[in-house]
Amino acid sequence: MPDCRRCPRPELAFLLPGVSHGHKIPRSVLVVIYTVDLHVLMLERAGWPGFWQSVTGSVDHENEPLAETAAREVREETGIDASQYPLTDWGIEKRFEIFKKYRSRYADGVTHNWEHVFGLELPAMVPVRLEPAEHLRYEWLPWKEAAERTPSWTNRDAILLLPQKRGAGAS
Repeated sequence: MPDCRRCPRPELAFLLPGVSHGHKIPRSVLVVIYTVDLHVLMLERAGWPGFWQSVTGSVDHENEPLAETAAREVREETGIDASQYPLTDWGIEKRFEIFKKYRSRYADGVTHNWEHVFGLELPAMVPVRLEPAEHLRYEWLPWKEAAERTPSWTNRDAILLLPQKRGAGAS
């Protein structure tokens, strides 16, 4: 697609099978970024002040591996290089209804999204570089407080699994 930063010739993306042509693909990742002492990085969305969440993002094209999507979104939204830390596939996928205010980004008739969960364990809190168009600010919160902060049920459920998922090994 023309705005795909990974396509070698974006102007020819329309020729590539599995590449989205103007609409978001309803498949995404949720990456819970946390420290060994279970503090969770939470981001406040720029387009929705007061909406706090972990890193999320859609695949750029049908063939993009989910682990690549997760690492890319972490880098784009926080400036953190996920290749330097254990990025773990938690083996969880949830289907949720897309908020009505965002449905215009998807093809007609698309109302639900599949979200795959990853964890990224850091040794300690690190500085974060936000993408201002996406997020207003960030906070590192104890895991229970982070779960209470997010209005997203999929994000809350993932954070609540953190004590049993942490240190489970990189994918």
